[in-house]
Amino acid sequence: MKKLFLIIGAPGSGKTTDAELIAEQNSAITHYSTGDMLRAEVATKSALGLEIDSYISKGLIVPIEVAIKTITNAIKNAPTDIIIIDGYPRSMEQLNALDEYLHVDSSLELCSVIEVHVNEKTARDRVLGRARGADDNTEVFDNRMKVYMEPLADIQAFYKAKNLLHVISGEGTIETIVSEMESFINSKI
Repeated sequence: MKKLFLIIGAPGSGKTTDAELIAEQNSAITHYSTGDMLRAEVATKSALGLEIDSYISKGLIVPIEVAIKTITNAIKNAPTDIIIIDGYPRSMEQLNALDEYLHVDSSLELCSVIEVHVNEKTARDRVLGRARGADDNTEVFDNRMKVYMEPLADIQAFYKAKNLLHVISGEGTIETIVSEMESFINSKI
């Protein structure tokens, strides 16, 4: 059975970096970033990539069918039985689609949803300081933050009710955050 960990957090919370470092240090863990998967598709300039770009260039959520297809393909093709996906779910629609998928596919267990919590100033400073892509500017950041915050309480409540939500602070050093997250993941596998 494959074990799935989801990592959520505001833009700039460090969730992708944290997950990448954990996967690099553990050959039994595969990491996928929904943002990276979607950006990679955009880079191909395929019809799907152009469609995705029309959403992410404005800081909007990619349609559910596209996101779920991307994620479920990644899970099925993962080379390990422990998978970390960061940046998902970002809406109740995405949460519900994944929850339905998990009910149908008994070969996958959602072990935990880890929220990397940072304050808005930290998130803003990190995103605007990295300038990774065209979507890293003040206007798009503000929209991405709004899009992240709107469903957050509902997402937290859903996973808290299932005893799956684990919150860690993303304000410390990267070593401290990664160590805490890695210890937690190891306690669940």
